[in-house]
Amino acid sequence: MTRIIVKKLVWDKINLKHIEKHSVSKKEVEEAREIIYHRRTYGDKYLATGRSGSRLITIILRRQGLGKYYVVTARDASKKERKKVYEIEEKK
Repeated sequence: MTRIIVKKLVWDKINLKHIEKHSVSKKEVEEAREIIYHRRTYGDKYLATGRSGSRLITIILRRQGLGKYYVVTARDASKKERKKVYEIEEKK
């Protein structure tokens, strides 16, 4: 699996409003960008899960350049995603 490194997240009014619907703030997404687990989804999108404090957040990202990703949306991690993160953290 290729590791993605997020150096910069791209924001606009649309994605800020969308993450608000999921009760996630821009600050939490910025904190969670140190990704614990990720996988490629449809097309050029990635599903990435990281921590913001004790909260696990899943971010859907679309690559826009080297280290630069557009935030499609962000939400609390699902049970399956949390389980995967816990397994990875146990190995460390």
